[in-house]
This record gives sequence, C-alpha cells and structure tokens, in this order.
Amino acid sequence: MTGARRVPVLVLGILATSMVGSAASADLDIRGRLSFWLGFHDRPTAETALGLRYIPSFSLKKDLGGGLTLAAEASANVYGTAQGSSLRSAATSAAAKPYRLWVRFSTARFEARLGLQKINFGSALVLRPLMWFDRLDPNDPLQLTDGVDGLLLKYTFADNTNIWLWGLYGNEDLKGWETVPTRPKAPEFGGRIQTPVLSGEAALTYHRRRLGASQSMVPLPPGESENASEDRLGLDGKWDIGPGVWFEAALVRQGWSVYPWKYQRMLSLGLDETVPLGNGLHLLAEHLLLDVSREAFGRGTRRSLTALSADTPLGLLDRLHAIVFHDWTSGDWYRFLTWQRTTDAWTLFIVGFWNPDRYAIYANRPESNLFAGKGLRITLAYDH
Repeated sequence: MTGARRVPVLVLGILATSMVGSAASADLDIRGRLSFWLGFHDRPTAETALGLRYIPSFSLKKDLGGGLTLAAEASANVYGTAQGSSLRSAATSAAAKPYRLWVRFSTARFEARLGLQKINFGSALVLRPLMWFDRLDPNDPLQLTDGVDGLLLKYTFADNTNIWLWGLYGNEDLKGWETVPTRPKAPEFGGRIQTPVLSGEAALTYHRRRLGASQSMVPLPPGESENASEDRLGLDGKWDIGPGVWFEAALVRQGWSVYPWKYQRMLSLGLDETVPLGNGLHLLAEHLLLDVSREAFGRGTRRSLTALSADTPLGLLDRLHAIVFHDWTSGDWYRFLTWQRTTDAWTLFIVGFWNPDRYAIYANRPESNLFAGKGLRITLAYDH
C-alpha cells in the first residue's frame, strides 16, 4: 500500500470505529457486484478471453447534526482473467486491489473528500477532451475505471455556481489521454469553476503536474528533462436549445527542453436528441479534433474522430444500443451493437463488434484489447 493511501485508510478506520460506536445514528450499506465475461475476437489472431470479477463495497454515513455529515466508502477490485488462442497457451492474471477508498465531510454546499476516488467532469459524453483522471471506455458495459488518490474540495453557491479544488499524490499510472505518466512522488493540483450561462452552464478547468519522461510512451530525445512540467487548460459548456448541444476543449502544454512537440489541442462538439420512435430513440453525435504541434495555436499533426450513437428501450427489461466511430485520419471504422437485459439483480450484456485489427480509439492504451477485429463479448453481472 502506498503512503498516499495510508492516510485515508487510517481516517477510515477511525471514522468506522466512531460510527459503529454510535450505530443508532450511522448507516452501514454493504453491496457488491459479481461479473463474468466471455469474449471472442479474430484479430490480430483468433483468441478467447474469460474473466471473473468481484467488487465488494462498504459505505458508512453519519449525521453529525447541524447539517454536517461524515461518510466513507471502501471497495475492492478482485479479478482473474485468461486470454489466448488455446487453454494451453492462455495468459492468465489475477489481482486484488483497492477500487475506492475515501472519507468525506459535507454540508449542504461544501464537500471535502480524501482518498482513492473517481474524479470526472465535462460536457462531452463519448469523446472527452477533459477525460483527465479516469479511463472510461464508452464501449465497456460495466463502465469500470480506476480512481485517483487525492483530496477534492467542492463548494456550491446559491445560484449553482460551483468551485472545485484538488490535490493528487501517488498517481503514477497513465490516466485519461496521458502518454507520459506523472513523475513519481510528485504532487498534482488543479481546480474548476462551473457556472450557469443562459439555458445551460459553462466551466473553466486547470491542472498542473510533473512528467515522468523515462516512462513515456512517446519516444523522447536522450537527455530530456525529468523535471518537465505540464499545464492543462479546459473549457466546456452545455445547453438545451431543443436538442442538447455541447462543446469541450483542452489545451495542454508540456515543458520539454528538447522535444519540440510541446502542445496538444483537443476539441469535441456534440448534440443529442430523443425522438418519438418506438419507446423513444435517443440519438447522439460527437466529433473530436486532436492536434499535436510545436506552438499553442500553430499547425501540427491532426487526428479527427466522429461517434454516432443510437439507443432505445425494447420494453421494461431490454435495451438496444448501437455506436459507430469513424477515424477520419486513418479511415478506420469501429462498430458496436449491444443488447442489454436488466432484472432486479442480474444484468446481461451481449456486445457484437466489427473493428480494425488494432483497437486504437484511444492510442495511449498499450494493453491487449478484446475489441480488436470482429467478435462477441458476453458479460453477466449480479448486484447484491
């Protein structure tokens, strides 16, 4: 366990002890999700994959009076997987690690949350320039993502304007769109202000960190500084003008001393609408532009992606969702069709896909991905 997580674990233990000591005013909620998946794909080689995962979750909540509340959550990600062209050659892995581990102090307008937590924001829904601290894949039926260790402060004013401040520490794995991880033992910090604008809202976001050049996925010149900083500036907004419309933009500057491609620009534009067909057909479109350049607004290398989505309920238990991505730079198409059936405790997802030999919607994920080529993935989840 890292030093960054010992503090929230200690606070969680103290909080749990105090809550159990006064059980009449504390609420304990114990839940869990058990999931099993089986997948097949034919590229770059024909492979089968299966896995089993259990995420137990414990949450405590205590009313301190006067509008003050203390809460805590602890959950674990316990899983085993096997993948290969045959049982004899299958690669196996298993792990048990914290999934969420935080404590929170809150009032009607203020929140302070410390520990391993999920932090995400922004207006875009699929192609998200502000995917800074999570790695949610829109094609993952269970929407799983690792959290980050840190402290998040949030205050909401009477007009719904809200201010976020955060400090992160010990997050050395790649997050979001990152291709260069954070330097070990280097803190990160940032903030966000979001306010109502006309019929919607807009927000400005900033984040700063130090880069760990030696672990970069991007080849860097020899001798590149291990002390380079990175600054991110984000702007987003969303409005309801009949259809919902939104934009989300990010400008990233990496302070390399030798490597010339210091700037990254991302812009996503989207809209959605529900039309009265059948039980209601929800349509969504997003377009993403991503540039890497030598100057903040100079010409550089561009990549553009479009996502088109349609989903509709087929009744009380069933839902059908189709999503298509087109990479205008490479000319590749990605196609997904998901059928979902949900009962009180069970959820079944069957996902069929037809994609390029290399799944590259997100270019910073070197791990083998079961959505390459043509295939099928079946996921069954039980919630208790």
